[in-house]
Amino acid sequence: MVVVDALDQLGGQMSVLYPEKPVFDVAGFPRVRAQDLVDSLVEQAAPAEPTYLLGHDAVELEQFDDGVAVTTDRGVRIRAGALLITGGMGRFTPRPLPAGGDYAGRGLRYAVPRPAELTGRDVLIVGGGDSAVDWALCLEPLAASVTLVHRRDAFRAHERSVTELRASSVRLLTPFEVHDVRGDERVAEVDVSGPDGVQTLRVDEIVAALGFKADLAALSSWGIGMSRRHIAVDRSMRTTLPRVFAAGDITDFEGKVRLISVGFGEAALAVNNLVPLVRPDLPVVPGHSSDAA
Repeated sequence: MVVVDALDQLGGQMSVLYPEKPVFDVAGFPRVRAQDLVDSLVEQAAPAEPTYLLGHDAVELEQFDDGVAVTTDRGVRIRAGALLITGGMGRFTPRPLPAGGDYAGRGLRYAVPRPAELTGRDVLIVGGGDSAVDWALCLEPLAASVTLVHRRDAFRAHERSVTELRASSVRLLTPFEVHDVRGDERVAEVDVSGPDGVQTLRVDEIVAALGFKADLAALSSWGIGMSRRHIAVDRSMRTTLPRVFAAGDITDFEGKVRLISVGFGEAALAVNNLVPLVRPDLPVVPGHSSDAA
């Protein structure tokens, strides 16, 4: 088994964007830290001795009667009996803060993988989605101050998180937008504009949580059936291409729910349905994992 990932570490968005975020939708875990969940998944997969190709983009797909071949952007070609695509949102890059100029890495960041780095800092968070609200709540007990600017009064984040946010000490400025960012070597001041004009805020760090752009260019060149920028699958997680399956956030079908717990179930469906293609002597349901323990 070979796992190809464009990132240089395992765990996808959970490891890169919010390793400290608590996850609540995994059965059996009332609350689990995202990075701890990733570490447990890696440990669980270890007995299968997977080969990890990190920092590789899957760019080319070849199909044969008895399998497929995937070639990466670094020239590595993998021949397999079947392919399972679990690409999440694809290769993702943050949407830039227009007024941020060239302050990225100099007080402007687009993710908070290590919240402790912002301890004692005056932090401005820009955005109104789950990431913005989650980071505001995460940083509240660490930072000297947290201000959240959003261009609308309503938030896109989960209702429970928004309720916690409104009850917290985080300063909310809505509807406001970042108008200008200033500083010599680093971010020092930010002008935000709202109904009452422009306010100048003294900040040490800006966290721009404006969402991400997904790059699915490689998949579109494979001739795979797409639906609303996602891969269309049937009830067995089959795509429109023979021996190619998909699971997780990257898939789309009627009633689709994009949760981690749902992705786990889809992966199990895909694996059990592709196994007979690779091992014709095995049934779709080969048995329970506890039977082989």
